[in-house]
Amino acid sequence: MGCCQSSFQAETHPETDHHSPDPPLHHPLPSGGPDQVNASGVPSFSEFSFADLKAATNNFSSDFIVSESGDKAPNLVYKGRLQNRRWIAVKKFTKLAWPDPKQFAEEAWGVGKLRHPRLANLIGYCCDGDERLLVAEFMPNDTLAKHLFHWENQTIEWAMRLRVALYIAEALDYCSTEGRPLYYDLNAYRVLFDEDGDPRLSCFGLMKNSRDGKSYSTNLAYTPPEYLRNGRVTPESVIYSFGTVLLDLLSGKHIPPSHALDMIRGKNIILLMDSHLEGKFSTEEATVVVGLASQCLQYEPRERPSTEDLVATLTPLQTKSDVPSYVMLGISKHEEAPPTPPTPPRHLSPMGEACSRMDLTAIHQILVTAHYRDDEGTNELSFQEWTQQMRDMLEARKRGDCAFRDKDFRAAIDCYSQFIDVGTMVSPTVYARRSLCYLLCDQPDAALRDAMQAQCVLPDWPTAFYMQSVALAKLDMHQDAADMLNEAAGLEEKKQKGGKG
Repeated sequence: MGCCQSSFQAETHPETDHHSPDPPLHHPLPSGGPDQVNASGVPSFSEFSFADLKAATNNFSSDFIVSESGDKAPNLVYKGRLQNRRWIAVKKFTKLAWPDPKQFAEEAWGVGKLRHPRLANLIGYCCDGDERLLVAEFMPNDTLAKHLFHWENQTIEWAMRLRVALYIAEALDYCSTEGRPLYYDLNAYRVLFDEDGDPRLSCFGLMKNSRDGKSYSTNLAYTPPEYLRNGRVTPESVIYSFGTVLLDLLSGKHIPPSHALDMIRGKNIILLMDSHLEGKFSTEEATVVVGLASQCLQYEPRERPSTEDLVATLTPLQTKSDVPSYVMLGISKHEEAPPTPPTPPRHLSPMGEACSRMDLTAIHQILVTAHYRDDEGTNELSFQEWTQQMRDMLEARKRGDCAFRDKDFRAAIDCYSQFIDVGTMVSPTVYARRSLCYLLCDQPDAALRDAMQAQCVLPDWPTAFYMQSVALAKLDMHQDAADMLNEAAGLEEKKQKGGKG
């Protein structure tokens, strides 16, 4: 997911005729990711910092993994939430999957220029050091594989299956028209459902999983025959894979194409159909889809239809165009809850009470009194690290502490920034103090960013959550502020219970 809740089990193979990407590499961005959006509400493609994505995913917490294979997938996908509260999907590549940062950035920019309502669009990338990550729109309603193969309450009705087929065909046709005809390992895990229940094609499949990996999962039964011969993905290979997705939609099972084709040749179409549909489908429509799947799965690539042919065949089959997708999927339509005044939880600590009142003076006094007691264990320094640079850095922190105590908040920001920029030590307390300084200087965006960085260093530190709640309230995000305040209070209560135990 989200974009992408895909398995992403496939590695990829370098193509000799891949699309020539756009040349630009580094484009300066405001910290925290893109805020500019186009008319459809999709953010402009941008470069993210690794720190931003760490903060968004709670330091890449295992609780945020949305890859279909969980932490066993070769390239993990996480859900995350940016400083502007937008949900994202973050694909984290294995180390050295893309050794050349220029090549990775060029590939990402080539995909990132695509924008279409049938895609879970790519909105950014990260290329810090050895880290390689892609950032996409988050799709909250699972994958086609989940709805077809592992459903709980109801299977997908026939009309919705036809919609899925058309929407993915439209996505592939758009990509082909825009010069990106290659899609790597198209399968039911690459089809995602957005907040309205509409199916979208994951943008992650438009980019190879590594510079020189293979393009298909190890199950050769679903691999285009020409790929087995020459190891290359072609536009015709994508059509073959689309045919396997049509088989999934028809049968409700992931059956090998050779087995399905035997059933089709034997005129056993009814046996091919998903029994969970209980006969609630049009035989005429099913016959058309079976015929299209058979064409897509032709052994000779030149005999397969084009993406334009796919759209032309599937468009007349849409019989419930006026019914929203979420209704046919049997899910609730995603709606943002209206903002409500924050309700303070019970038994708040002095810090919690101060944050719930947005009493910055009281918060300042509490942080001064707490000093650095919560930083214990966050830094293990060797003797060799005690350099002159280290002494200068600690001196900068000391000057920041004096300015903070004396309420010279702009000077404190400067000194703490010197300490942070060196990067040898990380201090959640410094981030929390600088966050408060930013609040007192009327810079709530920067304050929120620092509070999230404090959470990255100490994921269960209540103060980091409390500071986020104040910053969110200053940004008029009152429901989010209330949620964060409750989360902080819960962490504090858990910590107190643990201490008593």
